[in-house]
Amino acid sequence: MASLHRQLGLLSLTATGICSMVGASIYLVPFMVQRHVPGIHSYVWAAFLFAALPALMAAFAYAILASAMPRAGGSYVYVSRGLHPYVGFVASFSQWFGLCVAIGAVSYVIVPFLHDVLIALEVKEAATFIMLPNVRLVLALALLWSFVWVNIKGVGAYEKTLLPLMALMFLLGGVVIVLGVIYNQQDFANALQMQNKTVPIISDSFDWRSFLAASAILFSSFIGFDSIAQAGGEAKEPQKLLPRAIGLAVVAVGLFYFLFTSSVYHMVPWQFVATEAQHQDVTAPGLLANVVPAWLIIWIVAGAAIALTNDLPAMLLSVSRLLFAWSADGIFPKSLTVVHTKYKTPHRAILVSGLVATGGIVGCYLAADFFMGVDVLVIAMLFNFLLMCVTVLTIHYVNAPLGAQIKVLSSKPLQRVIGLLGITLILLFLVIHVQRDLAQPQPHWYFHSTYVWLVVMTLGSIIFWREYLRLKKTTDVKKLFKQLPRE
Repeated sequence: MASLHRQLGLLSLTATGICSMVGASIYLVPFMVQRHVPGIHSYVWAAFLFAALPALMAAFAYAILASAMPRAGGSYVYVSRGLHPYVGFVASFSQWFGLCVAIGAVSYVIVPFLHDVLIALEVKEAATFIMLPNVRLVLALALLWSFVWVNIKGVGAYEKTLLPLMALMFLLGGVVIVLGVIYNQQDFANALQMQNKTVPIISDSFDWRSFLAASAILFSSFIGFDSIAQAGGEAKEPQKLLPRAIGLAVVAVGLFYFLFTSSVYHMVPWQFVATEAQHQDVTAPGLLANVVPAWLIIWIVAGAAIALTNDLPAMLLSVSRLLFAWSADGIFPKSLTVVHTKYKTPHRAILVSGLVATGGIVGCYLAADFFMGVDVLVIAMLFNFLLMCVTVLTIHYVNAPLGAQIKVLSSKPLQRVIGLLGITLILLFLVIHVQRDLAQPQPHWYFHSTYVWLVVMTLGSIIFWREYLRLKKTTDVKKLFKQLPRE
């Protein structure tokens, strides 16, 4: 049987993390947060910085554990070996489910962004055509399965797709950052005056509850760097490159988020954003259209479409490697560990993940909540990040031989500081997120992502214990989960 090949270098690994993190949400979330947290006012940039702290602690935890356990299925392997196999599986199962559904939702939502690009180019007939329900469904499916094929084709096709997308995303996002230097709020006010509009007068104030609530929402923008860990079985020099790639991805994305958000708010008064957000969806292109030439708006909208598109190949890599790792341990059928003899990819695991993501597209087509899967993913990832920090504290007691293999931030006192600080901050964000979700008035319980996540965790528990008890009859499970999966 063929095995995974270590072909991914530092650039490809870092790009995997960056492209999983930066989607079109950067063009929307920092501005729509004014609706969801009306009291955040001018402190969005500060909330973004605060949201980076728990993400940074989680990144440190991932880097520590990746240096000792460089295998496919990263987060599952870390927790199953360093804490407990049950916790590792159910947490990663909810992550896998949320990611698959989110991949479907992203594929479906890309089409309206393409529509906006066509509208900006004044190709209205084509724009209307692609938004026809059946046409939109076919386009979303074609987009998803083209990236499934790219993932199956191997590292060469993956890199040729991902790296140009990442470069375009940063280039077009950089247009917004440069515009923030050229234009200021007075320019915006003058442009509004020409439309017989004015900037609303709202007093600024700071409120801790609003600040924490906004930070919890903005934290979701940092989800995705763990995809680097999932590719641990295909990284060159994994003990060195995995931690470096995680660090580079978090720093690069954090800097990009901060510069992008600061640039928009440098041009557009927060009072205007807050007022507009109360009665309509607010995006960066829509805000900048008031002051920036129309031809530049086309490029900004295109940047948003590309940012959303580049989520897909990296996220597909991540979910398929989780499935591969479960199968390698015998929790899922061993047939899913089969690696393509030519392309050296787990093609069956990729295909199964693509089928589940297809269900996400069909759910969107049938008028389900587009972003339910994304909300489930946020809870799942917060829980996963929490477990990473816990595992940093427990691995030396649960699995001392693997704990001794840690090469990054190897000081145990430093690991305790990272673990405890990460647990405190991530638990705070998890509580805030769950409280906000449960406080939302919904007609049915299944519109609350917290309850859906609990259902998924229950399903994962049933799958695990059924297979675990079966494994115990033929396998020394204690020994199995003390060792790393084979290369």
